[in-house]
Amino acid sequence: MELLLETVALYSLKLAYETEGHSPILRDDPLMGSCDREIFELLIRRGDVAGIQGEISRCLDLALGAIGGVDTVLGRELNRLAADFNAVQKMDDLYAPLIALNGYVKDIL
Repeated sequence: MELLLETVALYSLKLAYETEGHSPILRDDPLMGSCDREIFELLIRRGDVAGIQGEISRCLDLALGAIGGVDTVLGRELNRLAADFNAVQKMDDLYAPLIALNGYVKDIL
């Protein structure tokens, strides 16, 4: 699950910050901040659903701004998927909405 969380964060930041003709954002980029696999691994070990949701929400908010906000078709769907992810209250229930978010941010990149 750590890899999925990191991938959602990475692709969200790519949407927000990566520009044509510049170096791509990679997993070890300083922009990743607290959204790397080790941080997510720690949050998962602690069972900190709110912490995971907070880190992913920060990245998704940046992506949402990059695609024009909730008033766009892409933004509405990203917002809906983010809401589904944020509604989860147990670690075991994070996987399905995370898979949906992962697929969506990859597709719109």
